[in-house]
Amino acid sequence: MKKRYFLLGILVILIAAFIYVSSFKIKEIRVSGCSKVDEQVIIDAVRNKSYVNNTIVLYIQNKIKPIGDIPFVTKIDIDFISKNEISVTVYEKSVAGCVEYMDGYVYFDKDGIVLESSQEIIEGIPCIRGLNFTEWEMGKKLPIDNESKFKSILSITQLIDKYELDIDGIKFTAENEIILMHDGITIELGKGDNLAIQMMNLGSILENLEGMEGVLYMKDFDSNESTASFSKKK
Repeated sequence: MKKRYFLLGILVILIAAFIYVSSFKIKEIRVSGCSKVDEQVIIDAVRNKSYVNNTIVLYIQNKIKPIGDIPFVTKIDIDFISKNEISVTVYEKSVAGCVEYMDGYVYFDKDGIVLESSQEIIEGIPCIRGLNFTEWEMGKKLPIDNESKFKSILSITQLIDKYELDIDGIKFTAENEIILMHDGITIELGKGDNLAIQMMNLGSILENLEGMEGVLYMKDFDSNESTASFSKKK
């Protein structure tokens, strides 16, 4: 008799525990850390991971086998806010720029290592035009034949990141001169001999030209005392 009551007590505890755990349904997902990746992509990945829509199960699942294979994401961390709400922190890959390849784009980091490929252009990532290559490999350096031009690209993208410049695109002319695009402004930098000083001053110059369209000439900008000229679009 005592054994029967003991087993019945265990069963009641298990049922109560099951009911309690079952109440941990995911109702809200808060996402932070997204600048390049759409938050909805993260939310969909989390919900797909949670087969039983349970915050506890999801937390354990992500500890055993973290959610991966999300484009432009290094990793995500999941934390509890409440039994029905979780917080997802996204750690994005550090993308320096992209190059056009066939009908899509190849994205690379500050060292020129290929991170991702996509059919979509990501806002805020400078797109480089005027480069030629026939193939590429994920996790490897972009195979650009002109090493000098490639070093200029990496220098530009690193300086864009350093000075937090809003640059839409980078282009090389037939004479290997560098042109940047910012909204409706075309920025001519010349051969790139003075990139460091040009990029350091570019942000403040663009602030004064906000809302304008035209061509900014900085080919001879080689010191802090230099001046740039601007030809407004007619």
